[in-house]
Amino acid sequence: MKTTLLVPTMNEMVGMRAIMPQVRREWVDQILVVDGGSTDGTQEYARAQGYDLHVQTKPGIRHAYIEAFPLVRGDAVITFSPDGNSPPEAIPRLLEAYGQGYDMVIGSRYKEGARSDDDDAVTAFGNWLFTKSINLFHGARYTDALVIYRIYRTKLFYDLDLDQEESYFTEKWFGTVIGVEPLLSIRAAKCRLRVGEIPVDEPDRIGGARKLQVLRWGAAYYAQILAETACWKPPRAG
Repeated sequence: MKTTLLVPTMNEMVGMRAIMPQVRREWVDQILVVDGGSTDGTQEYARAQGYDLHVQTKPGIRHAYIEAFPLVRGDAVITFSPDGNSPPEAIPRLLEAYGQGYDMVIGSRYKEGARSDDDDAVTAFGNWLFTKSINLFHGARYTDALVIYRIYRTKLFYDLDLDQEESYFTEKWFGTVIGVEPLLSIRAAKCRLRVGEIPVDEPDRIGGARKLQVLRWGAAYYAQILAETACWKPPRAG
């Protein structure tokens, strides 16, 4: 099995310098940085380290994934935040758990044995609400349905239609561009895929600025959770 570490960036120079040297090259087969138009030297740093680099043509985290996935060479992909929230030392544990036959393994901030040092009252409540709602409406048992730090079969991105613009139609209602993780979690549950979780701490952010649009993203995500009860049917193969 080959594995790609997918690293979305947008002005993450501080975090990249501190975090990426801790990622051992032998852990993965490809490090792919997808950049949203950084002006702080992030792109230059990625090139200097020999990472594969793609510069987005459309803004927003979802477009980063859609543009980057055709460049993923791994059979499995680890999505990774270089701002300090995703501790590199958990990569081998994710790989080990994934090797037990899961379709996806989540590095959960809220599973027993882990904690988030980056949460504030608003984000903690939002993560709790969205995860509980996904479990309720879609028959899942997640402790953390939104976190970026996870590993899954690369093919899932296409099997679950995460590459399709129409999958994110609730964005238009709130004038925003949302991420893929909630929808990935929802559709994995609807397909009854084998999903595991391991406890992984979320340290404080050490670089970059939060890019959350709390009200718009929250509304779009919750509308997506509700709409998915009727708007997408699992493929028969799922």
